Amino acid sequence: MNPENPTFQHTPVLLAETLEALRPRPGGVYLDGTLGGGGHSQAILERIAPGGRLYGIDRDEAAISAATARLAPFPGFTALRGNFHEARSLLAAQGVERLDGVLLDLGVSSHQIDTSERGFSFHPDERGSLDATLDMRMDRRQALTAAHIVNTYGERALARILRDYGEERWAARIAKIIVERRALEPLRTTGDLVRAIDAAIPKKVRMRDSGHPARRSFMALRIAVNDELAPLDPALEDLCALLAPGGRLCVITFHSLEDRIVKRAFRRLNNPCVCPPKAPVCTCGRRPCARVIGGSVAPSAEECERNPRARSARLRTLEKM
Repeated sequence: MNPENPTFQHTPVLLAETLEALRPRPGGVYLDGTLGGGGHSQAILERIAPGGRLYGIDRDEAAISAATARLAPFPGFTALRGNFHEARSLLAAQGVERLDGVLLDLGVSSHQIDTSERGFSFHPDERGSLDATLDMRMDRRQALTAAHIVNTYGERALARILRDYGEERWAARIAKIIVERRALEPLRTTGDLVRAIDAAIPKKVRMRDSGHPARRSFMALRIAVNDELAPLDPALEDLCALLAPGGRLCVITFHSLEDRIVKRAFRRLNNPCVCPPKAPVCTCGRRPCARVIGGSVAPSAEECERNPRARSARLRTLEKM
């Protein structure tokens, strides 16, 4: 599939639950910070007409192209190329100072995984090939690729990425095998990396693991290439600050690392006090600016059956006070 093709297939996860939590209303101003294929955005736009506005941010040029085509019938839609970490400046350039709601659907999109030449997938393509370039960039304007990390980072740095971002127990051994193999020839394709990982993990372990042995390493490299975790916490602070009173921030996560960041950030915004727990009165002067709405929401069994990629999704909601 050509990544420039506006055909961008992506099934929106937790759609009904997100709409219930976000509560989009006619005439409101909303942000979809991870536009993707525009599935969530379309559902929001249908509910905020007439007079509502939705801004969609994405760093993937294919997502911008596809969503712009899909949402062309909605006059209240504006696509913005960039990262939701930059939402404050991107929206300021549009004259937007307050939002009635924000949605973030984190992680990689189905389109990015299924477009083999993007290098996100450890599965063979429709031809049975694993010869895709090790790319993994969501924004193809950036220089850093997975191939650069795999072929130039030191063994300890590689192991740290695989351990910290992929929670891979065999991180050190995988890093060692990668360094040994690249000394003979650079790892250029997804197949090169899959074979290195396969060689590093003992056969008995691979047989007991119900998932693909490369899944954690590919996730870790994708997170590192796209700097997905470090800017997330401050971005949540910025997005909460942009909300009007009563506005809601809904975040869908797909793995424990990002869910932990969201959970802690929401907790802090709900209770920012840093006084000792046994202090009789608060003296730090920090007051809550938002409240957490419920706990995490998981997809139904029916949705997981329809869309297996939804299985690990969790939705959390915060409301501005």
